[in-house]
Amino acid sequence: MPLERVKSGIPGFDELCNGGILRGRSYLVSGTSGAGKSIFCRQYLYKGATEFDESGILVTTEEMPEEIREDSLAFGWDFEKLEEENKIAIIDSTSVKIGLPSKEKYVDLRPFDMRSLISQIISVQKEINAKRAIVDSTTAMAFYLDSPSKIRIELLRLVSTLNILGLTSLLTCEITDEKNLSRFGVEQFVVDGVIALYYQRTENVRVRSIEIYKMRGTPHSTKMHPYDITPRGIEVHPYEEVYRPSTL
Repeated sequence: MPLERVKSGIPGFDELCNGGILRGRSYLVSGTSGAGKSIFCRQYLYKGATEFDESGILVTTEEMPEEIREDSLAFGWDFEKLEEENKIAIIDSTSVKIGLPSKEKYVDLRPFDMRSLISQIISVQKEINAKRAIVDSTTAMAFYLDSPSKIRIELLRLVSTLNILGLTSLLTCEITDEKNLSRFGVEQFVVDGVIALYYQRTENVRVRSIEIYKMRGTPHSTKMHPYDITPRGIEVHPYEEVYRPSTL
């Protein structure tokens, strides 16, 4: 029986992975500041709700939900409307960390507790019949844990739950050096795939490129492809390649 694929809604991306990512799997979206990780994930969530009739959950660990709604409007993505229609739910895991009260419908009331967050996700998934999820970011969670082994165990717990719930999920990961796939060196091992976004300076300009570093269970491009952040969101150019000069 062929595995079911999920359309991302990101122009050009699905061509890189044989028609879409696999349903019920979790993927790490890794990149430096400015690469467009959050845009990529929100676009995936928004398009799922508006074009593919798939409700979604957004877990925010660093940005305030109201800022997410405002920033998304710049691309024409009305998250507030979709929230009212129970097509998107935002879980606020940010406010309590910085000591602010939250008026959000879904709030994680502890600075960081994986069991509490998982319980929230299970409850919300059932309430809105969610099919997609994003966690932005795993890096903020990991700073509350005291060792790479603890980070790996807790992220594995989260990813396993998302997969068991049938959610097709994207989890962002911040990096400071593009030679690495993750911040703590363990995040890439607990997910089913890694999508790396690069924002490199070449002479006097910065070039954006995307690479599918790993994707279990499906053929995928092994090349680096350019992408743009446009007024409509991210657009990948699957039939173009980015060549980098050798550092040897």
